[in-house]
Amino acid sequence: MTALAVLSLLTAVAALALAGMAWQRSGARPTLSGSESEPLPEDVLGLRQEVAALRAEASAALRHLAVVRYDAFGDMGGHLSWSLALLDDAGDGVVLTSIHGRSEARSYAKSVTGWKCEQQLSPEEEEAIASARPR
Repeated sequence: MTALAVLSLLTAVAALALAGMAWQRSGARPTLSGSESEPLPEDVLGLRQEVAALRAEASAALRHLAVVRYDAFGDMGGHLSWSLALLDDAGDGVVLTSIHGRSEARSYAKSVTGWKCEQQLSPEEEEAIASARPR
């Protein structure tokens, strides 16, 4: 009886080893972590690809922003003037400025590439770009 049990155990181990080798040769899909027998569903693999695509797309989004409010003229109060930096992960985007005086307001837009601008920036615009930059 003991010999029969040992023979049955050896046969089961050999069958499992052969099944494992056949599974590896078949190029089966990855499995859920901690579970060697369940392959990942197709939708999980698709979701991983979607997440990677969304991350790449998000890097080009204008998601780094900062606003600096200030008084452009000494006789004006209330911090009505402002500079707004809108930049992507590479530091490309725009800095918008609106300067409010007693009788008029002027607006400016300056292109920013790589966290720098070819045009001269005001101290407030430089501060807005620096504040928008991730640390």
